[in-house]
Amino acid sequence: MSGGELRETDQTGAPSDSLDRPSSTMAQLEELQKALGEAEQRAVSLRDQYMRSVAELDNVRKRAQRDVESANRYGLERFAAELLPVKDSLELAVANAAQMAADPAAAARSMASGQEATLQLLAKAFEKLGIREIDPHGEPFDPARHEAVLMQDSRTAEPNSVLQVVQRGYEINGRLLRPARVIVARGP
Repeated sequence: MSGGELRETDQTGAPSDSLDRPSSTMAQLEELQKALGEAEQRAVSLRDQYMRSVAELDNVRKRAQRDVESANRYGLERFAAELLPVKDSLELAVANAAQMAADPAAAARSMASGQEATLQLLAKAFEKLGIREIDPHGEPFDPARHEAVLMQDSRTAEPNSVLQVVQRGYEINGRLLRPARVIVARGP
């Protein structure tokens, strides 16, 4: 140090350059501004990504809703198309019965064969639609698939087995549509 010149010192007593401080602060400020700019760009990019994701999710939801509506509509159309031949057969049977009133025996035979044909058409329609008949005669009673209308004593059948089917049950693709109404054997 030359005479009369004072220098600042840090806590350790070493001289510090107060002239370096403004340039150091400026460098830090520039770094912070640069980091802030990058963070703002990242925020804009993430907001854009978020908005795109929200729009895509909304599109997926709308597409799924349309698909469900279409599946329901198509399923109902398929069901109706399968039942149309059954209706045609019933209408033909009614028309033939009215024309054959002159010969009751021929009318009865015609009606019986028409009803058998109609039943076959209905069975085919049910098969195509995945509707299966439940006929549990002789099986053990299952409350999940059968509805007991009566319990009857039986010496020949196992207790809690189905003695007689009063009304057949139906399931569609493995799901119960209507339980079979049955008479159940009671033990001796």
